[in-house]
Amino acid sequence: MDATISKRWLLARLYDPEQTIVDCRFTLGKPQAGRESYEQEHIPGAVYLDLELDLSSPVTEHGGRHPLPDPQVLAARLSKLGISNDTRIVAYDDESGMNAARLWWLLRYLGHEQAFILEDSFSTWKAEKYPVTDHQPVRVPSTFTANVQPQMLADVNVVRKVLEKTVTAKADTVDGDSPAPHSALPVLIDSRANDRYHGQNETLDKIAGHIPGALNYFWKNTQNADGSYKSAEELQEHFAGLDKDREIIVYCGSGVTACPNVLALEKAGFKKVRLYAGSWSDWISYTENAVVTVDEEKA
Repeated sequence: MDATISKRWLLARLYDPEQTIVDCRFTLGKPQAGRESYEQEHIPGAVYLDLELDLSSPVTEHGGRHPLPDPQVLAARLSKLGISNDTRIVAYDDESGMNAARLWWLLRYLGHEQAFILEDSFSTWKAEKYPVTDHQPVRVPSTFTANVQPQMLADVNVVRKVLEKTVTAKADTVDGDSPAPHSALPVLIDSRANDRYHGQNETLDKIAGHIPGALNYFWKNTQNADGSYKSAEELQEHFAGLDKDREIIVYCGSGVTACPNVLALEKAGFKKVRLYAGSWSDWISYTENAVVTVDEEKA
């Protein structure tokens, strides 16, 4: 089954006892806004998970602006909400699916395959007269056991090794020893907007630019104008320049908006996709890490 589900699909299963709907609305710079919006109205039966309090761990020197939550801590939080390993989870938000995709990725990272995203925003759901409520459900605690999938994750050391091997491969090519230096190396995908990728308009992080060698695929370009994901065929065309046999490591500013790109890549048929969870904000926390800006690209 596709990772995205329609409004009608969810409406038909709105009160399924084996399903939990999760409201993931969150606004950067306004940390209380998501919770307040949920308390005012939400999809019936939905519980709330906060991007920074539930789906991230506290910020430290390294790890980026939204470090991954401890798997056991998140598992305990899910258990408290009555979510078990048998529960089907449907996430939604009002931010083009980026926070819902974060939860989708985290659940799969914990070994939970029954994770889905509502293809439309809460605002669309409400505007089209689908039911909403301010009633907060009473949840009976359950047991969620984390089965972490480490192969889904890349950290700063993995990315450094990719760059080191790329530099070595380029040097070998110059010497005539390697006719296809990049054929087996992972591809780095930067999910941020083009101006941030080029270091022309950085408003969130202290240093502008991108990781050397990374390709820019803005995450919102995987979606239609209404915020729904493009079809598998459209996404295959969007990512046509990438080799499905090569590993892909996806990053963004803090590991949130990279998740929609991970989802879109998998929807397009890519199987070897990893998330660099710390992303750009983690990368630049190490002064020795190289960065590239548009001026350096032109040099």
